[in-house]
Amino acid sequence: MSIKSLLMPAISQRLLSQERLLAQRRRAERRRLARGEPHQVHYFHQTDDPYSALAAAVLPRLMQRYDIQLLPHLVGAPPDHAAPERDKLVAYSRKDAQRLARHLGLDFDDPLTQPAAEAVEHTSRWLLGAIESARFVELAQPLSAQLWRGSVPAASPPVAAASAAALHAHREAANRLRERLGHYLGATFHYGGEWYWGLDRLHHLEWRLQGLGAQRPGIDTALFAPDADGFDAPALQDAPRIDFYFSLRSPYSAIAAPRVLALGRASGAPVRLCPLLPMVMRGLPVPAAKRRYIAFDAAREARLHGVPFGRINDPVGRPTERGLALFALAEQAGRAPQYLLSFMQGVWAEGLDAGSDRGLRRIAERAGLAWPDAQAALEDDGWRQSAETHRAEMFALGLWGVPSFRVRDTAVWGQDRLWAVRQALLESPRRASPDIEPAV
Repeated sequence: MSIKSLLMPAISQRLLSQERLLAQRRRAERRRLARGEPHQVHYFHQTDDPYSALAAAVLPRLMQRYDIQLLPHLVGAPPDHAAPERDKLVAYSRKDAQRLARHLGLDFDDPLTQPAAEAVEHTSRWLLGAIESARFVELAQPLSAQLWRGSVPAASPPVAAASAAALHAHREAANRLRERLGHYLGATFHYGGEWYWGLDRLHHLEWRLQGLGAQRPGIDTALFAPDADGFDAPALQDAPRIDFYFSLRSPYSAIAAPRVLALGRASGAPVRLCPLLPMVMRGLPVPAAKRRYIAFDAAREARLHGVPFGRINDPVGRPTERGLALFALAEQAGRAPQYLLSFMQGVWAEGLDAGSDRGLRRIAERAGLAWPDAQAALEDDGWRQSAETHRAEMFALGLWGVPSFRVRDTAVWGQDRLWAVRQALLESPRRASPDIEPAV
């Protein structure tokens, strides 16, 4: 066992603990009070990002609910190293934003293409003018809506547009600030040392502000409370299959695994488990800021959903390969769900080293696998072709990251999209979309 494997579980348990998070929040509040500052929320808006359009639509309601000072910034797209498969990301973001908007009762339709670069630039200059005139909260939504509808007017809105030079300078400074504070995406909120991405994490920010007494009178709920995972889904006759694409090295996959399996049990839907190699083992970079944000966000989401998490022994490399070799054995033995849960809990919550025989044996045996059979399975690398098949399937769906799910012709990405999986299960059968190949 390496020194890293020995130290990582204890370090990560401390870094990701709720006690440390609460202490960090207390320090941030003491600093705010000592400086006599209001509750300042930085908001980073990317003009051609559909999630930013959704965030802009709720800013007036957020300001009505909380005594906060909003500091808006216009940022560019995430850098290449933070956005692998950019074309897929852009196309999926529009589809997903439309799905999310309908779910939340907001107005956004996927125009099937990105806004023209010239229109994005003009809108950005108006948005900067709105920032400079303290009217961003008022104007961000109508300007964004016009842009995405392709109906940007020839005449300026009731605000002076900033110059192109001013926009360039502002965006460069905003990009640097976003990077310094530790993020890479638009539609993000930063408050007191923590990041909150889009409407999917806005409830975390609201709960924090409510804990500080920053809410207006009568406010005691969040605008968009997180959805139940669907464990109350009715049992269905001939329930469609859920395809679950995951990586053993993905913390979000670890958070999703017990919940999607529980949804399958409640609804009667069979869950097809589709493991694949993690991004970094497929040659796709994961920059430090992204890794850090994912770790803290995953810990926050795990606590929300009651999933054990935090004592981590990162299974990147050999531990994941060994884990996938035994997954093939578990499938043959009819123990794949039990093995998946045992592995995920072992490396993400218990600090087990799947790269060692001691750690992997504990994972395997409590899932019902005999260790001699496991040792023999470690010599077989047939799992590589299966992992590549799953990756190709997922890419054919227009997705590239995990966890991802498919039910009939609905394909979604993210552990926070199980509500969409539940909805797809309850829909009447539909003919498969012609751009989605049937699973094998």
